[in-house]
Amino acid sequence: MVTIAQHIYNNYSYTKPMIRVVLFEDNKNLRESLSLYLGSCDNILMVGSYPDARDASKIVKKQKPDVILMDIEMPYVNGLQALIEIRKAVPDAKILIQTVFEDEERIFQAICGGASGYITKNPDPDKYVQAIEEVQNGGSHLSPSIAAKVMKMFQNQFVKQQPTYIDLTAREKDVLGCLVKGMSYKMIADACEISYATVNTHVKHIYEKLHVNSAPEAIIKAIEMRLV
Repeated sequence: MVTIAQHIYNNYSYTKPMIRVVLFEDNKNLRESLSLYLGSCDNILMVGSYPDARDASKIVKKQKPDVILMDIEMPYVNGLQALIEIRKAVPDAKILIQTVFEDEERIFQAICGGASGYITKNPDPDKYVQAIEEVQNGGSHLSPSIAAKVMKMFQNQFVKQQPTYIDLTAREKDVLGCLVKGMSYKMIADACEISYATVNTHVKHIYEKLHVNSAPEAIIKAIEMRLV
């Protein structure tokens, strides 16, 4: 006999929105283990896992993923080239760059190419889940070490410019400052003592006021305009 609670749970499990994810990763062990872990998450649906990105744009158009996990160093076509090709074919694609590299040139190329986030490869798969959820929710993800490098890249370039007035609320400035530090939405919610949903709302308002579409762009503009 099915209880009411079981009935509700069963119906919820069928209607719960899933995040469709495609992974491009040439390391077989990492690709298989990460695919297996992400596929076991109740809110993620792995729709494809590939060892290279030669047909990345075609794959993305066919599979229609919500979030794309893209390695940088791969044979045939590297992740940064694939990023550009995908963005041309699917302009609103959400691409999360994953790599062991943290050099400034690659970070800059990824940001300029339209990446929705940049994560350093981590043995903790929950970090990937967190990053995927943030990107899917309309935000972005930058590992703290990456955020620090982004700040270093741009702060000297724009330090002599006169500050531009942007009508941010005090809370929006707090949230923007946390983004610049590379904090996740959950960390921002804890630090500012607000809900995760409220953080997401503030971030969307920040994007609108700064005329940007991602956290990397917001961070660059915040430093450029000396807002933090």
